Amino acid sequence: MNTVNRQKAMNLLGLAMRAGKLVTGEELTIADIRRQKAKVVFVATDASDNTRKKIQDKSSYYKVPCFELFSEAEITQMIGKPRKVFGVLDAGFAKKIKELIEG
Repeated sequence: MNTVNRQKAMNLLGLAMRAGKLVTGEELTIADIRRQKAKVVFVATDASDNTRKKIQDKSSYYKVPCFELFSEAEITQMIGKPRKVFGVLDAGFAKKIKELIEG
């Protein structure tokens, strides 16, 4: 992903957070993956192997796209909370973010 799209995705995720369209934290995100509410899931690149595996396994089982693009520091900067895992609940935001990521 190029730096322009990366910045746009980060800005969009910040906007989604302010709009109340994100779920943050490992347990809440897993719950929303199970309920088919999460449209896209993000895991910090510096999250533990165990956390990354758990989220990726759940995401693939429930067919939710899962990305490892941002560090915990970048996620904290974007959403204003120190988190390693978060999900996008809104289909519109999810579609646009996936377009930016996939180029």
